[in-house]
Amino acid sequence: MQTQKLPLESAPRDIAADADAGLAKLREINARLSFDAIEIDIIDTIEAIEPEWRALERDNLNSLHQGYDWCASWMKAYGNPAAIIRGRSGMRTVFILPVEIVHSRGVRVAKFIGADHSNINTGLFAADFSDASEALDAHDLAARISGALKGKADLLLLQNIPLTWRGRRNPLALLPMVQNQNHAYQLPLFDTMEATLKQLNAKSRRKKFRVQSKRLEELGGFDYVHGTDAKSQHALLDQFFRLKGERFKAMGLPDVFADAETKAFLHGAIRDAQNELSGLEMHAIQLKGEHAGHVAAVAGISRKGDHVICQFSAIDESIGAEASPGEFLFWQMISGLHGKGVSMFDFGLGDQGYKRSWAPVETDHYDVVLPLTARGMVAGAAHRLVTRAKAYVKSQQRLYRAAQRLRRFAGV
Repeated sequence: MQTQKLPLESAPRDIAADADAGLAKLREINARLSFDAIEIDIIDTIEAIEPEWRALERDNLNSLHQGYDWCASWMKAYGNPAAIIRGRSGMRTVFILPVEIVHSRGVRVAKFIGADHSNINTGLFAADFSDASEALDAHDLAARISGALKGKADLLLLQNIPLTWRGRRNPLALLPMVQNQNHAYQLPLFDTMEATLKQLNAKSRRKKFRVQSKRLEELGGFDYVHGTDAKSQHALLDQFFRLKGERFKAMGLPDVFADAETKAFLHGAIRDAQNELSGLEMHAIQLKGEHAGHVAAVAGISRKGDHVICQFSAIDESIGAEASPGEFLFWQMISGLHGKGVSMFDFGLGDQGYKRSWAPVETDHYDVVLPLTARGMVAGAAHRLVTRAKAYVKSQQRLYRAAQRLRRFAGV
């Protein structure tokens, strides 16, 4: 059979490709036209925009740390001035950046509410706005936000933002950024625990689990405690504060959970019994037998859609340290999430050995650094310099170990 090539000018066109290109161009034009009509303003109280806020937080790709209840608990505990950045197109709110004003070394810094205890921040964006955001004018967006915050802050510092989260580009990527020194670590969950373990060294992981189980049974057995009543949840959280405080003290480090405001915030974030898919839920390994009631490991997790984040964890090494109760607790939490609509277990920020052993996915995070005044320019430049220096130190193992030793010695 003979074939014949058509001349280029008479070759059939790829209709689907033309259509896609046309739609992309139309979306770009519409995005530019729509953004010209967007109004950015500042709201001083979170209560004033609660309905709009709750409408945007329903999108599961908007971080739970920007959820209304999470932020409300923080604001109640700390009472910092709010400066909620709202973007509207006509009567419709297309984004909310939940921001508070904090003072740091004489500089007024606009930060995400609760940023010091957040593992991932995205802001709250309407899905169609995010999809069209690449066509927006970056300088115009920065200028509009700067203008709205004029007189309220010297620096807009929005930290720990993934530029792309689960396939969606974050519009904040348009603003000036620096890569954060910390990465986050995630474990995708499949249909069964066996399927999930295939991403890892499954044989080694199962062997560890059997050894840990045997050692815990030799101590008298254990209970995996989770989803208990509110009183027990708060008691486990207090136990975490105690264990973590002892751990930080032993390491010569400051306790970031020690202040009363942080404790009040986390107690306020404990999951409401009526809302099973948000808030904070405590999990623990509790010994039986001779050591009945002893909490060997404890962790707090939160869920947004199919994404579960471990917010924090702690272990008690005074009894059964050789059983690695912290690792054992992670096995229990992860295995228990299968069949419950969860597809990702997130170990959160910070490079630690146990996270790397569990998590095959590593996500880079970035900080928005947008100076609003001359003082903010100095503070912003300092943040960039310090962040890049920390990132470099962490990339060099010898330097990082030396820095950790120095930090423990200095107690900072």
